[in-house]
Amino acid sequence: MNHYIITGASRGLGKALAEALLEDEQNCVVGVSRHSTIQHPRYRHQPLDFSDIAGVEHNLHKVFAPLDDAQKIVLVNNAGVIGEIGYVGQSKSEHFEFVFDVNVIVPAMLMNMYLQSYQHRQNCEKMIVNISSGAGQKAKDGWAAYCASKAALDMLSQTAQLEQDQLGTGVRVFSLSPGLIDTEMQEQIREADADQFSGVQQFRDYKTQGALVSPEEVAQKVIQLMREPSLAAGVVCSVRNF
Repeated sequence: MNHYIITGASRGLGKALAEALLEDEQNCVVGVSRHSTIQHPRYRHQPLDFSDIAGVEHNLHKVFAPLDDAQKIVLVNNAGVIGEIGYVGQSKSEHFEFVFDVNVIVPAMLMNMYLQSYQHRQNCEKMIVNISSGAGQKAKDGWAAYCASKAALDMLSQTAQLEQDQLGTGVRVFSLSPGLIDTEMQEQIREADADQFSGVQQFRDYKTQGALVSPEEVAQKVIQLMREPSLAAGVVCSVRNF
């Protein structure tokens, strides 16, 4: 069997990805999120609140079962938040903690536990796909915490891949920018004040001009990468390149 562990599986890209994978009888999915929105015999929901670090630490082991029958084990760190859009110096301090917990700290903890559990498994394809953002490579005013957290996720992925190469485990690690997806995060961006994000009108135009891609379409791109890792030019990659 092929086993996929997907965070943020209750909606958006995570849900679309889980549902697409479950169409194949060889796939089992563990969805890690606060709420369960998928009912399927090969789907297991593991409740976790990523803003509750102590709770994550206490329940992390429940995510990673032994999976003795696995031919492929993939962790998809998809859950992410943009947080409150606003300038540094005009934001609440706890905003930064919240965004980094969800976007960096918990994905790092999940990667750590995944590797502890599976990195030395033989005859099994092993992969980590972290869902990043182009914002990790290009600053946007009002998005400081989000941009910085995605940049951190990119470097975390690159470092993990370097280490796995040196250990010779065969684990592949990617930090994938999924492009402009029509999700609740995009709704939040469009509602921002122009004095807190100067590019807000451009994002409103993306919606009216039909430039946003459906979660289902992006999910197929992610599956494509998981099937053909050679499509990516490097650890940090974008769906636009394949």
